[in-house]
Amino acid sequence: MKQKINLLIAFSIVALIVLMTVQCYLVKTTYDYKVAQFHTQIKNEIAQITNDYSDIDSVLVSKKEALYKSLSENYMKGKNTKLNVKNGVLKNDFQSALTKEIQRRFERDLPNFKIDFAIVLNKFILYKSTQRVDTIFSEKPFIKNKLYGNLASLNHAFLVRNYVGTTNGTFENQEYQLLTEDSMYVSVIDWEIIILRRMTIILILSLISITTLISLFIIAIKGLIKQKKVSDVKTDFINNITHELKTPLATLGISTKILEQKKIRDNDENFNAIVNTISRQNNRLQNLIDQVMANSLAENEIELQKEKIEIENFMISIINDFKITFPKIVLKTDFQTEKTILILDKFHLTTAFLNVLENAVKYGSNTITVKTKIVENQFSISIEDDGIGIAKNKQSLLFEKFYRVEQGNLHNTKGLGLGLYYVNQIVKAHQGSVSVISDLGKGTQFTILLKV
Repeated sequence: MKQKINLLIAFSIVALIVLMTVQCYLVKTTYDYKVAQFHTQIKNEIAQITNDYSDIDSVLVSKKEALYKSLSENYMKGKNTKLNVKNGVLKNDFQSALTKEIQRRFERDLPNFKIDFAIVLNKFILYKSTQRVDTIFSEKPFIKNKLYGNLASLNHAFLVRNYVGTTNGTFENQEYQLLTEDSMYVSVIDWEIIILRRMTIILILSLISITTLISLFIIAIKGLIKQKKVSDVKTDFINNITHELKTPLATLGISTKILEQKKIRDNDENFNAIVNTISRQNNRLQNLIDQVMANSLAENEIELQKEKIEIENFMISIINDFKITFPKIVLKTDFQTEKTILILDKFHLTTAFLNVLENAVKYGSNTITVKTKIVENQFSISIEDDGIGIAKNKQSLLFEKFYRVEQGNLHNTKGLGLGLYYVNQIVKAHQGSVSVISDLGKGTQFTILLKV
């Protein structure tokens, strides 16, 4: 059963990871599609503004063409090197003016977007009739080859379009043709936010679906863990139920043997005391069985049957019964109160006090001291033992259901881990409190406070 549940949990985790991965992939795919769609939109809108930046300002474009001719002809004369031509093209006098004109057109015709751009030179090639093609310049787009624009980098920019221009001329009775290729790159400010806004519905639905998946997974895992815990507890219960019922049975057995002694039967006081013990333990045994059958160890609301009792005599009767069951344990009393009347449930509190006493025996106690006193209008019952003690980091778990203190990595004592949990529930039902003080190797002190 345990292995099957572990495999089911592992499979569920893998399935959740796969589903989340698929969901993330779909969101990423949608994001990429939205980015491509956005780029296409910008390209189309820029194309509607101008087919070629040359129509932005005819005067500036004329200056640019004149510069290109001059540089080309000087190169053919041998006055310019290829590097001189490149530098002359990139460092022109009309660079700033043309940048401002293009920027102004974007601001006017695309008011919803803030656009930075760069037009970079890719190629500068001469075709001469009598000679082979002379490639003066040909490179991949780099921001260092920027002709116009205000972009400082092409890292987050995208290509809008390429411009191929040709210029025909005659030099020394020889015809030549100049071919240039420019590329425009643009970057829209805050484009990521624009894309995310367009994906708002998709992102919300994805978030809801992922949250739902995780929630269902957590609920399912909690259910499996709870089922596993219940299964383990049932197994543990079957293995340990005899131990939980052993105390009243042992007391009954010892009391019966004592009654076999003639001197006890002849002494009315001793005889009546033993009979009373047998009667009390018989009633307790019956009630314990009823509780097990009804699964009432705090699974359902505890119903108290309260009555007025003298708490000191009540404690003495519990201690006397305990001494019969554990004759080797030294049990001392230090009552600083007397004839205190409290309204309590005798059965439940008897079981609660015995659980604390038996817990002390389980964990190595030889001497137990029960003390009573009044503390700030509350009746205090402290049970001190000289057992192995409890580590500080374990004390906060003592009153949790099914928890048992481990010695090393093993449980060396029998029990269901319900005893102290039951004690806590019963004391709370009486509107009281229970606390513990302990150190490893120095024993333990449980203190129960009840309203006076």
